[in-house]
Amino acid sequence: MRRLLVGLDVGTTAVKGVVLEPGRGIVVAAQAAQELLSPHPGWAEMQPRAWWDGAVAVLRELLDSPDCPVGAVAGIGIAGMVPALVLLDESGRPVRDSIQQNDARTAPQIERLRGLLDQEEFFRLTGGSLNQQSLAPKMLWLTEHEPAAVSRTRWLMGSYDYLNYQLTGAISVESNWALESGFASLAAMDWHGPFVRAAGLRPEQLPPIHRPDEIVGEVTPDAARTTGLSPGTPVVAGCADHVASAFAAGLIEDGDLNIKFGGAGDILYCIDGLDTDPRLFIDYHLVPGKFLLNGCMASSGSLVKWFAREIAGLGRGMAAPDYAALDEQAAGLEPGPDSLVVLPYFIGEKTPLHDPLARGVVFGLSLHHRPAHMHRAIMEAVAFGFRHHLDVLRERGHRPRRVVATDGGARSPLWRQISADVLGLPVEYQADQPGSAIGAAFAAGIGTGMLTGWESIRDYVRLAGRAEPRSGPAARYDQLYQIYRELYPLLQPLYRRLAELGS
Repeated sequence: MRRLLVGLDVGTTAVKGVVLEPGRGIVVAAQAAQELLSPHPGWAEMQPRAWWDGAVAVLRELLDSPDCPVGAVAGIGIAGMVPALVLLDESGRPVRDSIQQNDARTAPQIERLRGLLDQEEFFRLTGGSLNQQSLAPKMLWLTEHEPAAVSRTRWLMGSYDYLNYQLTGAISVESNWALESGFASLAAMDWHGPFVRAAGLRPEQLPPIHRPDEIVGEVTPDAARTTGLSPGTPVVAGCADHVASAFAAGLIEDGDLNIKFGGAGDILYCIDGLDTDPRLFIDYHLVPGKFLLNGCMASSGSLVKWFAREIAGLGRGMAAPDYAALDEQAAGLEPGPDSLVVLPYFIGEKTPLHDPLARGVVFGLSLHHRPAHMHRAIMEAVAFGFRHHLDVLRERGHRPRRVVATDGGARSPLWRQISADVLGLPVEYQADQPGSAIGAAFAAGIGTGMLTGWESIRDYVRLAGRAEPRSGPAARYDQLYQIYRELYPLLQPLYRRLAELGS
């Protein structure tokens, strides 16, 4: 009898799903669109109920396929954004919309907590720094602005933990959500009481922590009726989306580097031993004993999408903009198109700046510039952000042995070539990269015993091209990158003044 694994990925633009047949590969895929909500400057929220509706739609589409008989599904894994903040009440209903990891409303709370907590101890215990991604500042913001929501909160969890709860009724969180929340100890993989209480929380409001491949529950009869799954199907804790995506790109050797062109821009570097830097995040790898040094830029693909829709006027509503047409026009322009440089900090910036007050800048704009100039400059800005992270890695003595580009934006040959020229390194491309969903399915396979070795992910990695750096554009990008790096320090004092004026 065939045995199949289902992987879901909760993203800012869609819930995606795949069916993995070990030894064969992905046999079915589906997705349902999602929308990021930004009702105020710097805010980033989503609706947990919409995630569940999207997951149900995806699961039903997968199970409608003759390649996915329901009785053959042996396990389910879910990946998602980290650390999205979901508050549940006593009955398990969301108290409010989620606050996303790239939300940038909490600058005053971050500053206050930095004065209350010993920053050296925080870094030593968590491997990271207090920043706009941390959950403690968000809980303080909610306490100040929405105390009724806080008083109703029984549980905190993440995006994929919420879907696990919907499927199984089990309250749990996965280890990387716990780590990136800023509440957990890196070494002990357990909640650190003083950090939890500094956020005004009680430790019992945080669920048990599980590794990605640990089974947290089984599909309930109610969830089975809603989704079409069989009752009793095992569900594992799942994965942080960027960790699962890097794994799916074959990052399992020390020195492997992944640049991820999702709604946010991730850069992940595989290391065999623990190494931390306050400018970066650290995550547990799916492979036990390995780690990922990683950075996350708050906006990447979301910035390209925003520009195409709101400024270039393409794909209004739910229709997809014609990115290929913009790429074609931008490809004929020189690097730094007519001396245009963009800072991509449109909803603040996470790593390596950790500045929620930073904002987007278009530098050098003049009346002769057209949408294609802006489009190219935005793509270059994301590549400059990747290079900034690469500088940090090199300062720590890390030298990438290979670079692979993944996620939606990596489908653009222009963006891949720009990245190779900016980084000065060959950039490989994984065609039809299934991203986080296959990593989640793999975790389900390990947890259920269907798969016995993480290294077999190599059997599913299909590289489809390689962009080589070109000396001419690379030299020009070296000069433009210096301007890019000098702009932020010059503007940083003004960002604070602008924020104070806005408040």
